[in-house]
Amino acid sequence: MNRPLTLTRGRYTARSALTEGDLLAAQQLRYQCFRAGRGEDRGVDQDTFDEACQHVLIEDAHTGQVVCCYRLLQLESGAELPQSYSAQYYDLTRLQRFERPMAELGRFCIHPQRYDPDILRLAWGSMTALVDRDGVEMLFGCSSFRGTDAAPYLDAFALLRERHAAPERWRPGIKAPAVVRFTDGLSGSGEVKHAQSALPPLLRTYLLMGGWVSDHAVVDRDLDTLHVFTGLEISAVPPGRASLLRAVAGLVQ
Repeated sequence: MNRPLTLTRGRYTARSALTEGDLLAAQQLRYQCFRAGRGEDRGVDQDTFDEACQHVLIEDAHTGQVVCCYRLLQLESGAELPQSYSAQYYDLTRLQRFERPMAELGRFCIHPQRYDPDILRLAWGSMTALVDRDGVEMLFGCSSFRGTDAAPYLDAFALLRERHAAPERWRPGIKAPAVVRFTDGLSGSGEVKHAQSALPPLLRTYLLMGGWVSDHAVVDRDLDTLHVFTGLEISAVPPGRASLLRAVAGLVQ
């Protein structure tokens, strides 16, 4: 069994979820981020994929509050992609040819009242530690835009289409019944700064590290989001950024 993760940056600690209580804390934060205010009263966000994943919590060491969480699903190769969450929404036939270890990043969220950039840095540092530990060579998942109205994101989608499209050999196909195609008449204003500001922080970081996206967004009415398939080949991460992330990951105890 792999050693549990423990990683600290400033006032925050990232650690593996080890108990049912830890998992519940993650599910409660996910509810706050993805489902609160939508007439649901369960107080938790959970699904059948939770059992197969390893979960990571980031806590405020001063208060004990969980401020961020995510889960990782380990796959031996692309042949196991049909087991992933993303495979519900995207045709991943091409990516199934990827022959090396992969990990799906899912349900990533930061507490809506927390804005400290150290939280995101620590999240990526902890992911780096796990990727290195387990020999993962591709990280992938669904990056979410809030709401299901595409209008506020046309510039962002145009930017993704022009600069960050998946390579043809891996490009996901359309599977979901409701999608927004990036090539179907989207007429962004061309304002790069405006487009970049509309990108979710997680996706922005993926792209800075050499990540790529699908050529369409899926309309997910269950979570009230638009999401794009996002992939990152670890070998493509720029050396400088890899060194910074490993510097944080080097704090693993």
